[in-house]
Amino acid sequence: MCGIVAVYNYGDGESGVDREEVCAMVAAMEHRGPDGDGVWYQDQGRVALGHRRLATIDLHPRSNQPMLGVGGRHVVSFNGVIYNYLELGHSLAAKGYDFNTNSDTEVLLALWHIYGEEMVHHLRGMYAFAIWDSQRQGLFLARDPYGIKPLYYADDGSCLRVASQVKALLHSKAISRQRDVGGEVGFLLFGSVPEPFTIYRDIRAVPAGSTVWIDSYGMSSPRKFFNLEENFAKLAPKGLSVVTAQENIRQALIDSLSRHLTSDVTVGLFLSGGIDSGVLLALLEELGRDYLPTITLAFAEFYNTQNDEAKVAQTVAKQYDMENKPHTITHKDFTEDWPAILKHMDQPTIDGVNSWFVSKSAKKMGLKVALSGVGGDELFGGYPSFVDIPRWNRWLTLPAKLPGLGRGVRQIMERFLLPKTSLSPKMAGMVEYGGSKEGAYLLRRGLFMPWELPNLLGFEATLEGLERLDPLANIRQIANTAPKSKKSYAAIACMESSLYLKNQLLRDMDWAGMAHGLEIRTPLVDTTLTKTVAPLLNTFGSRLLGSGKPGLANSLLKSLPSNVLSRRKNGFDLPYNHWMQNSAEFEETMRVPALSNGSCHWSRRMAYHLLKNVL
Repeated sequence: MCGIVAVYNYGDGESGVDREEVCAMVAAMEHRGPDGDGVWYQDQGRVALGHRRLATIDLHPRSNQPMLGVGGRHVVSFNGVIYNYLELGHSLAAKGYDFNTNSDTEVLLALWHIYGEEMVHHLRGMYAFAIWDSQRQGLFLARDPYGIKPLYYADDGSCLRVASQVKALLHSKAISRQRDVGGEVGFLLFGSVPEPFTIYRDIRAVPAGSTVWIDSYGMSSPRKFFNLEENFAKLAPKGLSVVTAQENIRQALIDSLSRHLTSDVTVGLFLSGGIDSGVLLALLEELGRDYLPTITLAFAEFYNTQNDEAKVAQTVAKQYDMENKPHTITHKDFTEDWPAILKHMDQPTIDGVNSWFVSKSAKKMGLKVALSGVGGDELFGGYPSFVDIPRWNRWLTLPAKLPGLGRGVRQIMERFLLPKTSLSPKMAGMVEYGGSKEGAYLLRRGLFMPWELPNLLGFEATLEGLERLDPLANIRQIANTAPKSKKSYAAIACMESSLYLKNQLLRDMDWAGMAHGLEIRTPLVDTTLTKTVAPLLNTFGSRLLGSGKPGLANSLLKSLPSNVLSRRKNGFDLPYNHWMQNSAEFEETMRVPALSNGSCHWSRRMAYHLLKNVL
């Protein structure tokens, strides 16, 4: 995994790029690529590509970047891993391409030479890259279908600046630090900034599964080459049995896991007490991996409680003959690391501290690559949202249609009931929002509700932010692309994957892992896996979905331990309440009226604190 930079001064006469600025942006991402760096400048000086390298495939310096193609016509700066690069390389060699390295980076150059912008349809992996084509005099950007790897840009109308991190772009004096109220509102609503917004008005994210072309005429609109919703809209072939469907799921999981093991360095595994990482460990044993370092976090506050991941993880590791030693994280660790966490947090997020500490532990073990089970809940329906949203829709569709009823109930509850109870503020919006998929999703995933925001941002900023973001319309667009059937799985899977997974979980793993020079791979977030599995889950429903994620758990030859299968879902939790209540950094949040209630969830206080402190 790496960090990339691209600067293209496309519209300002013969002016060259600011080389000091380019070097500053590359240096800002040293943590992403501790194994090397490089900068390439076009002869006329109007284009620059920069790179920080974390070497995991072909460790030789010959694979350093930016990398030039044959004759120097094409230059690439690439962040990510192409899991099918070996077969692509064989195919391209048969077409006459002569490779000088064993890297996946050079495969990208060959694909561009032969297929141009259509190259993305041949890729399987996580990636963000920039390719300069000197013959066409243009810059090509691409980002993987799930958006596992980030890619941000700022375009001022004459110069485009691109980087793997928002904070790297801020090393350009030409980019304003003016906050974007759309990004702020999105963060307070969801706990992360929804793409394409960032927390800054001048900086945007290249959409997941999109490409962009920039030449002397400027930047084109992003071109979508992968649509996640289309895959969830498909059904399995008629006549397929549930037994065959389960076997197809198993083979697809094995295939994805095998691909994600492609590496020239040791690969580890984040092992929790959940089904997702447990299935990965069990499949690794089936694949014949007799040793794989596992990383598990433990917390004194959770010892011998339902939230104690370490005890369950050790049971799983023992069953599959893998060594597991938990890494204990204390309140002192949290306090000491908090300044560094804020420094590396690229955009405000309430859920990245867990990824920070597990990545830190992996680095202490000498690892540069680790697998994560993230994505299993989105694909196999493991979240409460898969139950709650359909239920709320059934109960509240008719009441929500009555003019003024929902708002009236909310206003009465806000004024007379909520101040006297410990009920969640979301309860006030159940009638108003619970009758639609998008409204119910906002209730389920929302941190603050829209009507609470004026107390935190002010009325005018809230109004502008909601208008720019239009959150319900954006969620509705995702939900409505799923199949219109009696089953709600597809719509909810699309919402969870396109919003929560992409904007929070994957982004958190990127900045937190890269802060420690760790490449985090996600075998359950894979387009080929999704194309195979989603139609089966959409067709067979409860026989493969539901509590315990049977479609995933039943894919093993040797079943997971019973205490894993029957364990109540907790997520990757940390003792935030205890830590924050005993940390001076968070005292300010107790003085905010909207956050002073003793029953206020830690995530709301965390969000307010981050909005004030992450720049």
